[in-house]
Amino acid sequence: MKIESDSTPLTREQDGRREVLDPVRHRWVALTPEEWVRQQTLLLLHNHYGYPYELMQVEGAINVNGMTRRCDIVLYDTTAKPRMIVECKQPEVPINQKVCDQACRYNTVLQVPLLLLTNGKQQIIIEIDYQNRTLRQLSDIPFFLNNVNA
Repeated sequence: MKIESDSTPLTREQDGRREVLDPVRHRWVALTPEEWVRQQTLLLLHNHYGYPYELMQVEGAINVNGMTRRCDIVLYDTTAKPRMIVECKQPEVPINQKVCDQACRYNTVLQVPLLLLTNGKQQIIIEIDYQNRTLRQLSDIPFFLNNVNA
């Protein structure tokens, strides 16, 4: 599924570089190809699937095996429990096992039930069932109201 949002991120030219306004971090950031995918994904999750910006974290630091890593996007439920890791890649980067492995490494720390992998052209959503130790690919992203404390 190609990411399409109901609106376009706000951009500007500043000191010779393109920037985009991040609605979660509330600041202007450099507009790289990966950042464009991240911003489109934030808009899609908020506008179409109902995830509140207040329950999103962008570029949050976590410690994985003694090394600091940054999750592109983490979505939380209303109790501040992490629910979904979103791994964004620039459009030319294929969504493959390497991308999945990266998200899974982050998930060893966060233990979320959902992983979303996207390059803006393709997205894969994976549901993790910890009790039965299974993974299942979903056909679409769950809406926020269906994902609260699930």
